Amino acid sequence: MKAGLSFKRQYTIPPENQELIDEIDRTKNKIESARNHFEQVVDPTLIDCYIYELKAAQLRYQFLLRRFKLLEEL
Repeated sequence: MKAGLSFKRQYTIPPENQELIDEIDRTKNKIESARNHFEQVVDPTLIDCYIYELKAAQLRYQFLLRRFKLLEEL
């Protein structure tokens, strides 16, 4: 075997898994956005808003990860 070469198994992601992966990525972006906004605001109402937004996105992320793991087990 030549140096630097490795054998990788080809893996095709089913469309339903790819959609779920895309949704997980979007949710991670929402978490990061809410965190960034939270760190920038000083108004108490907006602080509360971003706390709730961050918590909701984190819960959705957990849900999507559980769903993805279930699909991977099938």
